[in-house]
Amino acid sequence: MWLVKTEPGTYSYADLEREGRAVWDGVTNPVALRNLRAMQAGELVVVYHTGDERAAVGLARVARAAYPDPRAGVARLVVVDLEPVRRLRAPVPLAALKQSPLFADSPLVRQGRLSVVPLTEQQGQALLAGLAEP
Repeated sequence: MWLVKTEPGTYSYADLEREGRAVWDGVTNPVALRNLRAMQAGELVVVYHTGDERAAVGLARVARAAYPDPRAGVARLVVVDLEPVRRLRAPVPLAALKQSPLFADSPLVRQGRLSVVPLTEQQGQALLAGLAEP
């Protein structure tokens, strides 16, 4: 499972729901790009809103694995296609994630600017359950 971050004023989970499918682009950090390249079609992705909201808000699925960014013109940049699955029952705020021992070593809280983050199975399930400890 993965987590992707987005600024809701630029592109929100509601936008993904409305469009039904999106090319997830704009990733330039080498570690985030490596994570994006590792995504496989069918894998689940938690969508996290940055900015003032700072919370996990929805669940998506990788509809198409990594491929070269058609708009970038730079071979190292890749994108994936995402489709919405459902909103989380309630947003899971960053403050709650930071308090959870499950996320103590997660890049989500240790590398705050990383836009594509791997999640362990336990972390993913905790997010889907509203962060109730498994």
